[in-house]
Amino acid sequence: QVRLVESGGGLVQAGGSLRLSCVASGLTFSMYLMGWFRQAPGKEREFVARIRSSGSTWYADSVKGRFSISRDNAKNTVYLQMNSLKPEDTAVYYCATGASWPPAQSDYWGQGTQVTVSS
Repeated sequence: QVRLVESGGGLVQAGGSLRLSCVASGLTFSMYLMGWFRQAPGKEREFVARIRSSGSTWYADSVKGRFSISRDNAKNTVYLQMNSLKPEDTAVYYCATGASWPPAQSDYWGQGTQVTVSS
């Protein structure tokens, strides 16, 4: 059974930093493209960042230059380092993976971790 568990969310002031972690189990982690998504209240879920098994990365324009995704295959963990946070970054952040991109709702998603950025 595949399981993704996020952690690291919290309350931070604008301009601050947080690092999110997502630990995966039940799959050959090193073979999977991993992604981060977020959903703000009243908005659609949106893509944030992704990292291939090769280590190549891709970011949404809204976070480029501020967020950094990385992975540690030995720990089955994907990270999202978030710097220069803005109030508009407030959302529930999810990690996800699946057989195709973007992951379908029926693919593998974590339970989410809340990030709140105060102004």
